[in-house]
Amino acid sequence: MLKLTHVYALLGAFLLYAALLNLRQRRWSMAGFWAILAGPFLFGDAVLAASAAGLRWPAQAMGLGVVGLGVMAARGRLGTTAEDAATLEARRASAQRLGNRLFGPALAIPLVTLALVLAGPWLRWGERLLVDAHQSTLTALGLACVVAFVAALRVTRAGLATGLGEGRRLLDALGWAALLPMLLATLGSVFATTGVGDAITALVGAVIPTDNALACLVAFALGMVLFTVIMGNAFAAFPVLMAGIGLPLLVQQHGAAPAILGSIGMLTGYCGTLLTPMAANFNIVPAVLLELPDQYGVIRAQWPTALMLLAVNFGLMWWLVL
Repeated sequence: MLKLTHVYALLGAFLLYAALLNLRQRRWSMAGFWAILAGPFLFGDAVLAASAAGLRWPAQAMGLGVVGLGVMAARGRLGTTAEDAATLEARRASAQRLGNRLFGPALAIPLVTLALVLAGPWLRWGERLLVDAHQSTLTALGLACVVAFVAALRVTRAGLATGLGEGRRLLDALGWAALLPMLLATLGSVFATTGVGDAITALVGAVIPTDNALACLVAFALGMVLFTVIMGNAFAAFPVLMAGIGLPLLVQQHGAAPAILGSIGMLTGYCGTLLTPMAANFNIVPAVLLELPDQYGVIRAQWPTALMLLAVNFGLMWWLVL
């Protein structure tokens, strides 16, 4: 059975490979950065098992590694080296030759992921599922990336070493920004566990009339946008706002439809994603990869869309939820 741990092991192996290539080029900071990051992917389960057995030092070592990542990122020595003119010209010529076929491998990622998730319950070897049902989406995404990588090699007729080397080059181009999606994805659960939702409930109750359903809906919608701007991820903001406003005030007190509130509320949070550099994988990474002169150019181009989408989402929630 393919499990998420197998995907993590593959990611860890690639990060170690990227560290090795940087080490051979004497790019010490970049090599250390990816080597430390490979640790949680390769040894995360072992650290959890050690913690359950009462051993504290593996988790403490992992924490020191996180601090080390922050220090190396703050030093500003992460990133790619400039390519020579011949390499850039060869890359442009290859892109012109391949044309729109280059989009095939990229589009394969969502399509294969969707197909595997939908077909997962029927993918069996005897009585055993081929894809772990408990983490089917992330496992399918990892397998889809492997399929897309193989498809990219076929389209470009490149060798395995070339493909891995280009992957390392893109990873180096992202640098510390590659960590933000992982860090921000955990932030919502941390906030919810530490009682931030209860604090928001008390704060909202002191500021707005909680007996007014429209006022609670305004607080929920604007709160989703604001917390997404702060956290950079609507998935991180959602549990906090649902625990603080959505469930206690809108659902339990005013009888809002929870399914509709949750789905449109998440989409409302994405309006904040369009407005913040904290959503690095959406707004900063593309600017880095495309070498835009303005690193905030993506945000400047899409903020009108964010405000219009916010207005539409709020109207839909007012109409359908209350």
